[in-house]
Amino acid sequence: MKLRYFTAALLAIAAVLRAEVVDISDQVERVRDEHDVPALAVAAMDEGKLVAIGAAGLRNVRRKKEVTTDDVWLLSSCTKSMTASVAAMLVEEDLIRWNSTLAEIFPDQLEKMDEAWQEVTLEQLLVHRGGAPHEPPAELWKDALERKGKPAEQREAFVQGLLALPPANKPGSRWEYSDSGYAIAGVMLERVSGKAFEDLLRARIFEPLGLKSAGFGAPAMAGQLDQPWGHRGYESPFTPVAPGPDADYPPAIAPAATVHMSIADFARYAQWHVEGARGTERLLSAESFKKLHTPPDGQEYAMGWAVTKRKWAGGVALMHNGQNTMFYAVMWLGPGENTCFVAACNADCQDAQDACDDAIRILINEF
Repeated sequence: MKLRYFTAALLAIAAVLRAEVVDISDQVERVRDEHDVPALAVAAMDEGKLVAIGAAGLRNVRRKKEVTTDDVWLLSSCTKSMTASVAAMLVEEDLIRWNSTLAEIFPDQLEKMDEAWQEVTLEQLLVHRGGAPHEPPAELWKDALERKGKPAEQREAFVQGLLALPPANKPGSRWEYSDSGYAIAGVMLERVSGKAFEDLLRARIFEPLGLKSAGFGAPAMAGQLDQPWGHRGYESPFTPVAPGPDADYPPAIAPAATVHMSIADFARYAQWHVEGARGTERLLSAESFKKLHTPPDGQEYAMGWAVTKRKWAGGVALMHNGQNTMFYAVMWLGPGENTCFVAACNADCQDAQDACDDAIRILINEF
């Protein structure tokens, strides 16, 4: 009898804990409807706990299947902070240094590598000062879209092609946002670890943080409506894009842009960086988190993070967004207040960005 009462008490406590997460899907639907986007999802963390979540809209505007709070979204360039985080782990393990050069990591490519690349460092690539181009060279991108070979082989071929050409800028001279630069950094990590980038992220971030929904590429399975489809177009009516090779960027630039996960796991990932910024040493030292979150002098971009200030954040705020012409996602972190907010949409246009911003604004005001 005592065991029965004890079990009942535990169930009651669990119910109360679950009730602490507020479902704001009705408010999300109003924002989604106002901006006329296919679907929208948001979540908020406060003091290390998920406090609010919501999702509304359709997985595919032509097939009336509604999204849920468990659905998975492409995060696109929010992937960059994950790549930088793994780099920091490998630096801590002395497998690579922040100032490791391309000449050191790619000695087999020296004969083909343009000389201007040789002294470019891992750190320069991660802060977008390595000279990599904003847009990948057309012929290399065409080859990348053909997706020949395993993902790691595709990246290796793409990076070898990049390094055979002169940098777009003199390395170290200026900031230029570059997916290609992160692709190079990702292959550097593959070289020193002996593991494919996807396996590195699974082992170093997804599994330790319990991000069970995390993966790569378009969320839905081919021919299925089991997850949101991306949509093309700059305003309604949008065109849904069937899951498959054309539904996301190729693996050649995976270190820059191809992670997907649920909105709750997205918030949990962001919270890990909030905790790190506050001094909690989980998977990385406080020193490494500070390195990741601190921009070089004269710029506002650190390693996978834009750094600014917001009153609601208690001072410094970290943020990043991502888009692939079919999905949009954004995360805002307030380490000073131990809080973070994330949002995602299965379209990529100004309305999608505005919808995510408005939904996060609601979360900031209420939580």
